[in-house]
Amino acid sequence: MNTIETIQSRRSVKHFDPDHRISDKERDEILSLAILSPSAFNIQHWRFVVADDAALREQLKAAAHGQEQVSDASMLVILCADLMAWQKQPARYWANAPDEVLSFMLPAIDNFYRDKEQTQRDEAMRSCGIAAQTLMLSAKTFGYDSSPMVGFDFEQVAQLIQLPDDHIITMFVAIGKGIQPASPRAGQLALNEVVIKNRFEP
Repeated sequence: MNTIETIQSRRSVKHFDPDHRISDKERDEILSLAILSPSAFNIQHWRFVVADDAALREQLKAAAHGQEQVSDASMLVILCADLMAWQKQPARYWANAPDEVLSFMLPAIDNFYRDKEQTQRDEAMRSCGIAAQTLMLSAKTFGYDSSPMVGFDFEQVAQLIQLPDDHIITMFVAIGKGIQPASPRAGQLALNEVVIKNRFEP
C-alpha cells in the first residue's frame, strides 16, 4: 500500500476482533515508525503506554464510558506527553549532532520552554498529535485499523496508569482488526473552505 492509499483508506474504526493478537514484532515495528515523527527541538515528548493487561483494559473501558474498542482492540496505546522533557538531559536529543549545533540547541531549548507552561503544554500536545497520526498510518500499512479516542475520564485514566505529575494524557489510539467497516465519511469540507491563501479576509 503506497502512502496515498494509506492516507485515503485510514478510517476511524470502532469495532475490532477481540480474538486477534498483534505479534510483539508487529507492535514494535509500528511503534518504531511512530517515534520517527517530528517534534519541536527533537525533544520527543511522547510516551506510549501500551495497555496489554486484560484487567487494566476493563478498568480503562469503564473510564471510557464502556466503549468496546478499549477492550476489544488488539493494541491500546495511551499517548502521554512529558511536559518537562525539555529539561531532562536535553543533550541526548542532539547526541549525534556536531558540537556547534549542540552548543546552540541547548540554550535555545531552555529559552523556548523555561517558565512558559502554556508553551510546554502546547508543544507536547502538538508532538503527540503528529505521533498519533504516524501511529495510525503505520498500523494501516500493516493491515490494521485504528481509532483515536478522547472520550474518557482523563483523571481516572491518569490514576489507573500511575501517570507522573509532570506528564499529561493526550489521547488513546486503539489498533486492531476491524470487524465492521467505518461509516461513510459524514461530510468532508471542500478544499476551498479550509485553504486560505495568504491571509484571512476581514
